[in-house]
Amino acid sequence: MNTPVFHSVFADEMNAYLEYKVASGYKAISFCTHLRHFDSFCIRLGIKEPIFTTEDAARWLQKKDAEATTTHYSRINGVKHFLMFLCQKGYNVYVTKDIKFKPTEFQPYIYTEDEIRRYFHAVDTYESSRNRKAAIQYPVLFRLLYCCGTRINETLGIRKQDVDLENGIVKLFETKNDCERYIVLGEDLRVLVKQFAEKCFYLLDDKDYIFTTSTGGRMSGDAIYEAHRLFLRQAGIPYLGGGKGPRIHDWRHTMAVYSFKKMVDAGMDMYVALPILSTYLGHKTIFATERYIRLTMGIYPYIEEKFKSKLDRVFWEGTTL
Repeated sequence: MNTPVFHSVFADEMNAYLEYKVASGYKAISFCTHLRHFDSFCIRLGIKEPIFTTEDAARWLQKKDAEATTTHYSRINGVKHFLMFLCQKGYNVYVTKDIKFKPTEFQPYIYTEDEIRRYFHAVDTYESSRNRKAAIQYPVLFRLLYCCGTRINETLGIRKQDVDLENGIVKLFETKNDCERYIVLGEDLRVLVKQFAEKCFYLLDDKDYIFTTSTGGRMSGDAIYEAHRLFLRQAGIPYLGGGKGPRIHDWRHTMAVYSFKKMVDAGMDMYVALPILSTYLGHKTIFATERYIRLTMGIYPYIEEKFKSKLDRVFWEGTTL
């Protein structure tokens, strides 16, 4: 990645902080976005001296009108470590406290078991005159979205060299927040992917994408969206629109809810299940996984009765300063 250029009074220390993190084994990209935001904030606020007061902190902590809850949480808690770095070097800065992750009011669509069966019947019986390969790759692609909870861009970014067919492991590179991770395929899905590979992989170089258009290029998210709307119609699942879905991304939500339920039903404690699910989904913290747990509790009251008190202790009510 290109070396970032900072312009605020803290520019030199931001560069020093990045060098320190990289030397410690981290990737610079994991910190650049937050530092850029803080750099711009200091410039807008007119901070001319390397001092960060409680008044400055109060403004920095304010949630922007169009800022997502997850972005606000990440922005504040990410820059806190830079402020600690400055404090340790003797600068007169106020170090903000962590803020509590507050889930949004948005409720994702969770597919019922019957809807899942109808949807994948539509996927498995699909044929296209424009891209005959679609009938082969859609059953694999959409099962990765549902069975493994992958994001659509992560899935479309899979290359031939990322797929370990024998062990049923796929490495995801094009991930949110640059959190590269592995997904493990269940045996049925591993066999399906292997069958797909036997039909298509001989045409590909190692760095080629495995899901492609009729001309061999990387398949677009728009094409998957169109196919998704078609499958919904064929499965008799109403499309609500207005952000209420069912969206492609709701397969990820559905996977998370059913996975947590399965772990709980198998006797796993929430303290064990939560970090496993969070890591598999590629979340940077367990706070990003909280809404899936609460969704599961809302659908299955017996799970709420079992874990409600524990959940409240884990996701405590935080402060703003």
